[in-house]
Amino acid sequence: MEHFTAGLSTEAFLAALAITLFAGFVKGAVGFAMPLILVSAFAVILPQEVALAGLILPTLVTNLSQAFRQGVGPAVETTRTYRRFLIATVICIAISAPFADAIPRGLYLLMLGVPITIFAALQLVGRSLAIRLQHRDRAEWGLGIIGGLYGGVSGIWGPPLLVFLLSTGADKLQMIRAQGVVFLLGAVMLLAAHLGTGLANAQTLGFSAALCGPALIGLFIGYRVQDRLDQARFRRWTQGLLVLTGLNMVRLALM
Repeated sequence: MEHFTAGLSTEAFLAALAITLFAGFVKGAVGFAMPLILVSAFAVILPQEVALAGLILPTLVTNLSQAFRQGVGPAVETTRTYRRFLIATVICIAISAPFADAIPRGLYLLMLGVPITIFAALQLVGRSLAIRLQHRDRAEWGLGIIGGLYGGVSGIWGPPLLVFLLSTGADKLQMIRAQGVVFLLGAVMLLAAHLGTGLANAQTLGFSAALCGPALIGLFIGYRVQDRLDQARFRRWTQGLLVLTGLNMVRLALM
């Protein structure tokens, strides 16, 4: 049992399981926010290295389900469509992961949380922030780089992708599938990178594996909510959750 608890107290371990169940539900409902919820909640009860390593396997398995939920063909097509974001994210995760312990946590949370909050809030109140088609490729590369650089040090690379998808008017299924594909490949890269840094080791990966069960249970419950949301409500839920996510990142940065 100790192999799966990473030396945590029983209370901390059970709290981590409950948090992961909730994070899986939110991800199932709107397609993202699992690492964001885990990072912010785990920061209160877990050491930083255990918190980051713990989210790796639940993130990987839930994104595997999400990416291929509509089948292999749509997943492959989505990979082609968002190939620039994928390439930039994967490369930059590999570049930034070795610096996970060197960059102040508060700094990267603040630098990501403030612009994400402003963007999502403007979207939520009806301001159009659509990316012009002639700038779409550059925006995709740029946001992919930002997502990858943050992802390597924090395990969070979702908000820049959400910014891109919301600003280009992607529909519900396209958003869900794109998040699954990008997050899946990012999770594979994050695992590989931290196997190299030593942060992902037998003890921390045992703990991460223990979180996969509640993550998947929450995910499949969340899918039932997602299937009932129409396009307009889904977009509003996504925008609202992104505002809360950004504000929480700012809160954590200032603690």
